[in-house]
Amino acid sequence: MKIDTLFIDHLLPIDDETGYLISKIKADPQKIEDIRTVYDFINNSDDPISLAKKTLYITRNKGAVIRNCPGTSHYTCCDYTILHTGTFCTMDCSYCILQAYFHPPVLQYFTGLKSLGHELQATFCRNKIFRIGTGEYTDSLIWEKQSLMPQFLVETFAGQDNSVLELKTKTVNIESLLPLDHNGKTIIAWSLNTPDIIRSQEKGTASLISRLEAAKRAESKGYRLAFHFDPIVIYPDCEFHYRDVIRQIFKYVRPESIVWISLGTFRFMPGLKQVIEKRFPASTICYGEFIPGLDNKMRYFKPLRINMYKEMISCIKAFAPDVLIYFCMEDEEVWEKCLGFFPGKEGELGNMLDQSAVSHCNLDKALI
Repeated sequence: MKIDTLFIDHLLPIDDETGYLISKIKADPQKIEDIRTVYDFINNSDDPISLAKKTLYITRNKGAVIRNCPGTSHYTCCDYTILHTGTFCTMDCSYCILQAYFHPPVLQYFTGLKSLGHELQATFCRNKIFRIGTGEYTDSLIWEKQSLMPQFLVETFAGQDNSVLELKTKTVNIESLLPLDHNGKTIIAWSLNTPDIIRSQEKGTASLISRLEAAKRAESKGYRLAFHFDPIVIYPDCEFHYRDVIRQIFKYVRPESIVWISLGTFRFMPGLKQVIEKRFPASTICYGEFIPGLDNKMRYFKPLRINMYKEMISCIKAFAPDVLIYFCMEDEEVWEKCLGFFPGKEGELGNMLDQSAVSHCNLDKALI
């Protein structure tokens, strides 16, 4: 994280959390009264997205802190719960939807650990399993070196019995988490791709081997793991490359440590194509065989998706026959042809994931 410009909401007290963050950022803080100051600063750049990755706004979350995953009614949703701790990312993946989702993009860190703790405790009191993650609008661990947040969350989740925290990342930022007593309630998850895609499309992220080495270190400290192949990019000979990534996973970690693996092919809002063409002129990622999906996102032709999924599932099952594999935003035909079933009932996929979390993460079995 290399921040050149640091803005702070003028109403924020400089408490332990904010003071720690400022001390790690090492940029002169500028107090502002209106977020439009940040918007204008970013929008006046020739490349607002690149500037936004070096501009941090520290503020409070003025909306819902805990919310349901937006999903879509057209594809099966996993009933995930989002912990909204910040927005945008300092890494620069060509395919990142956040480039087109926020107007303009603003790298925000939401302070207020005490109030966040109250929100979580209220959630923990409810009589159901919650799978909660911070990786919907930002990478969960880009903040690990600069913030008290990741450590606070791991320690907070450790003291309850019905929720699991999933921290998704493309980094290796786990140092402060390794010594913690996590009580099995935190899953550290890595987004994975082939070395070719990481090298060409995921600027500023950790290499594949570095991610897997970090996963091995986390496993050695008792953390449960997850892996997310999303987006899977279809290109010549990609099936061989993705199978090799899968083989590499099981060279580093045990199948028993993996709570789930998700699969999802590259899909994008039509407006993202122009962003990619402008910011990543060498990228060909958006020129595949795409058609509009039911959610109006561009998707690979279904036969291409199915063939790719079958290749990967076969390889995963050869190493880990019992691991839970699920699709991110796919329809009944894809599920049936690739996995032989379809979790079509309301909440069925979520319940499958809950059961896997219970079996791996010391959660209360009576709640499922």
